[in-house]
Amino acid sequence: MIVGLNRIFEHEGREFHIQVEDLGEEQASFEVRVHSGGGIVWQKKMGYAETLAKGLPKAEQDEAVSSAMEKAMHTVEAAIARGKLP
Repeated sequence: MIVGLNRIFEHEGREFHIQVEDLGEEQASFEVRVHSGGGIVWQKKMGYAETLAKGLPKAEQDEAVSSAMEKAMHTVEAAIARGKLP
């Protein structure tokens, strides 16, 4: 299991708390949540079973999942900046 990511992203006077949490290899997925104004305003579960299926050594597998989580974080920030998310 990978430690989650948390970041505050400010856009047009609003503050968004973006969280990416690994749900573990059993679920082979992580969840991305965007909090604003005291509640969750958007969330999405993203799978990584294809990464596990590659049979990589544990360190490489963790790096691949961590990289996917970081990419999801940047994608969400970009979507907020473009007005595609709340």
